[in-house]
Amino acid sequence: MSEIKRSVSLYSYQDEYYDGKLDLEGCLRETAKTGATGVELLAESMIKQFPNPIFGEEFQEKWKGWLKKYNLTPTCYDAFLENKIYDNRTLSLGEQVEMMCRDLKCASILGFSCIRTLVSTPIEVIEGSLAFAEEVGVKIGLEVHAPFSLNSSWAQGYLDRLSGSDSKYNYFAFIPDMGIFCKNVPDVVADKWRRAGAKEEFIKMVDEAYASRVANGFTKIEYSLNLGLANLNYRNANGLAELTEKFKSMGAGPADFGYLNSSYTYSWSDPQDLIDNIDRICHCHAKCYNTSEDYVETAVAIPEVIAAYKKAGYDGYVSTEYEGGESLRDAIEVDGIEQVRRHQETLRRAIEG
Repeated sequence: MSEIKRSVSLYSYQDEYYDGKLDLEGCLRETAKTGATGVELLAESMIKQFPNPIFGEEFQEKWKGWLKKYNLTPTCYDAFLENKIYDNRTLSLGEQVEMMCRDLKCASILGFSCIRTLVSTPIEVIEGSLAFAEEVGVKIGLEVHAPFSLNSSWAQGYLDRLSGSDSKYNYFAFIPDMGIFCKNVPDVVADKWRRAGAKEEFIKMVDEAYASRVANGFTKIEYSLNLGLANLNYRNANGLAELTEKFKSMGAGPADFGYLNSSYTYSWSDPQDLIDNIDRICHCHAKCYNTSEDYVETAVAIPEVIAAYKKAGYDGYVSTEYEGGESLRDAIEVDGIEQVRRHQETLRRAIEG
C-alpha cells in the first residue's frame, strides 16, 4: 500500500532567503506550517561557510534541535558538483569523486538518506562514488529533469553502467522532477514573455506546438556523453528548427523567440514511466510553477502523477520545489511561502483523495 509523504525543498523559499525575510530556521518553520513532514536542503546555499559547520558539533546539535522542534525528517540533500571552480581547468575525475563523497558524508551527518545530483554529473563520478555511498548509507539520486525522461535511452544508459551484482549499485537511483509531467507551458512563463514583448500570435503558435507534442508524444533525449548536443538534437527532433524558420519568416522578435526556446525546457512523459521504474526511485521533486487559489497546479499534472505513484506502491517523499518565482521577479514580489502552502495542500488532496 502506498504511503506517500510530503516534503518541501528549501529551494522554494529562495527569494525569501535571499531578501533576508527567512533564515535557515525560518525556512524550516515555514515548511512545518504547511503540514509537510520532510525537508530537502540546499546546504551550499543555506549554510554559511559551507561545508565546515556541518562537521562541527555546534551546527549538528542546532540542526537536530530544529528538526525536533518542527517535527521534520531530512529527505534529500541537494548536491551541486562544482567541477569548474578553477578558471583554467575542470576538476579531475578524482577531485570530482572526492567532492561527491564530501557531499555524501555531509548528507549522512545531517540525517539524509539520499542526495540529489544533477543530470550533468559524469557517470564516472557517480560510479566512483558508489562504494562510499554504500559505506555511509546514502543513495545517489540522479535527477530526471525536463527535458530528460525515464524509459528512454538516456536513462537506460545510466542503468546499463550502474547496475550489477555488487551491492554498491543499490545506491544508485533516480529522482524524477515533476517538470517532466507538464501538460502545458507554465502560464507564468508565458506572462513573463508577454511583458517582454512577445506577441499573442506567436504565443499561440508555441502553445499549440506544445499541445501537439503532448498529444502525439515527445521524442525523448537519447543517451550521450555530450549533453549539449543531445539537448540540441532533442529540440530539433521535437520541431524547434522548423518553428524557428517559421518564426523568422513571420518577423518574430526576440521575446517571441524567447518564449519559443523556453517552451523546450518543459516536457510531458507518461506517468506509467514512474510505475515502470519505481524500484529505482528514491525521492521526487514535486516541481511547481503556479498553484491557483483553488489548489490547481496550472502546468503539472499532479493528480495523474500521484495516481501513478499510488499504483506503484511508492512510500517515499514528494518534495515541493517552487520555481515560478523565476518568471515573476521582473514584475512583482515573489511569495514563495504562499505558493508552497497552496502546493502542499494540492499534494495533500491528491494523496488523500
